[in-house]
Amino acid sequence: MNVITAVIKGRHSIRKFRQAPVDEAFIHDALECAVHAPTAMNLQPWLIGVVRDKGTLGKIAGLTDHGKFISEAAVCFVVFGERTAKYYLEDCSAATENLILGLHAYGVGSCWVAGDKKDYAEDIQKLLDVPEKYTLVSLVPAGLPDEVTIAAKKETKKVVFFDKFKKE
Repeated sequence: MNVITAVIKGRHSIRKFRQAPVDEAFIHDALECAVHAPTAMNLQPWLIGVVRDKGTLGKIAGLTDHGKFISEAAVCFVVFGERTAKYYLEDCSAATENLILGLHAYGVGSCWVAGDKKDYAEDIQKLLDVPEKYTLVSLVPAGLPDEVTIAAKKETKKVVFFDKFKKE
């Protein structure tokens, strides 16, 4: 295992954060990781917001159905995609994953909270004054982990096939 695969395999969703700020250098480097994500036709259809204001974090948390813990995060990244870009969901998902891995590399915990197709997507867009040409793809609350819960993953051999799928 190398350092990159160790970072990927070591990442876990964090929903409990210490009340401490995230270093600005970590935030900026993670954002650079996000904008270096693969993107169809190099369109880069993303717009990424960085929310640190506690009042706004609380409002975002209140709008979500499974993101109440956002109010306790030091920062929440909001990833939007240009609605007219054919592959905005794939591109912005790649940017979200790069962002999460970039944060984890610095010991900053985060959790991917769904945005696309959620009833609250438009409300968050309006709350943050994001132009209508964008749609919410994901929310990434982040901070220094207070508690790490490790969820079990399926065995690789149960979810992978080579060449052709074989019925058992």
